[in-house]
Amino acid sequence: MNLVFLAHPEFLGLRSQAHFVRMLAAACQARGHSVQVRQPGGVLQHRVRGTAAAKWAGYADQYLLFPRELRRLALADAADTLYVFCDQALGPWVPALAHRPHVVHCHDLLALRSALGEVPENPTRASGRLYQRYIRRGFGQARHFISISRQTHDDLHRVGGVRPVISEVVFNGLNHPYRPLPRAQALALLAEAGLALPPAGLLLHVGGGQWYKNTAGVVALYARLAAQAPARQQPVPGLLVVGPPPDATRGVVQEWLQHVPAGAQVQFRQGLDARTLQALYTLARALLFPSLAEGYGWPVAEALACGCPVLTTDAGPMNEVGGDAAMYLPRLPSAAALPAWAEAGAKQLAQLLAESPAAADARRQRALSQAVMFDSDRAIDAYLRIYERVLRLEHAAPSAAAATAAHSARL
Repeated sequence: MNLVFLAHPEFLGLRSQAHFVRMLAAACQARGHSVQVRQPGGVLQHRVRGTAAAKWAGYADQYLLFPRELRRLALADAADTLYVFCDQALGPWVPALAHRPHVVHCHDLLALRSALGEVPENPTRASGRLYQRYIRRGFGQARHFISISRQTHDDLHRVGGVRPVISEVVFNGLNHPYRPLPRAQALALLAEAGLALPPAGLLLHVGGGQWYKNTAGVVALYARLAAQAPARQQPVPGLLVVGPPPDATRGVVQEWLQHVPAGAQVQFRQGLDARTLQALYTLARALLFPSLAEGYGWPVAEALACGCPVLTTDAGPMNEVGGDAAMYLPRLPSAAALPAWAEAGAKQLAQLLAESPAAADARRQRALSQAVMFDSDRAIDAYLRIYERVLRLEHAAPSAAAATAAHSARL
């Protein structure tokens, strides 16, 4: 196949998106397909970089200049070229290529749902609402979609304004070969990162401090677990939050840190590489991931691939990724409900930590079995099958239209 991957400009600094594009392009090229990556070069943005005008110049690069460039380049492309939009947020470019074979990868519709007022925890300003409508108006003209979860698929159909010919779900493949490490190796990797395993073990939360990660809920749950521990005669593991430390904008986190009893320990660390994370997943007694929303929930998949128990939110896509291998909490309904929610969650976590060795081993085996779904080669193979199907359908459609026209002319 001749594949053209359309990607966000580098000047936006979207690291996860850039990694997805690189992975996708390299894997398809390795399978013998012709691959190009096209993205705005930032001609105007580079001229005024570092000034107040850079943001608007970037918009001009993306939404005024680049669609023209796409149309010009498409004139020289082979008729069987497939244009792959690597994110639905690239929707404004779809009209330039809607008449050619194409497919759109959909990662999450959280920003659109927020703009529509569906996510009260994340209100959107008027400019953001207009921007999301602009994106939706663009990808709404596409005919073929690949969503990373059933949740994203359902959101796409419900609020995306699409009328798809093809709309499939393919789980993301892991972007690092996560698997359980030998204990000695995992401990050595922690030592290299300046981390130590507490005597009672470690609870882990992996996030970026965003509103939907529910860091306050993680700390509150841990505070209640530590407070209940003496009555249960349970030692208290430490809590490591992989993410930014709380600041004035996250006052609720600071408040709950004051409720953590003496003897319990909460650490915040940023910038850990994949190997260190792999060691943490291997050694952690559980991953705490009670997000309010997610596009996918990468840490759930990563933890399961390392055999780590997971306590996450019973909502899509977390319960899709976790399957029957994870344990689930209800979604935190409101800030006012946080104390009661944390109390109930701490009791559930205490039960997980008190499991017998046999039960813990069975849970680990379920985790490893579930993680097979996140094999990167499996995801690439699924993408390619859909790409080929799109090309077949797109080539058949003009032929059918031409045959109908010829028949009408004879009549």
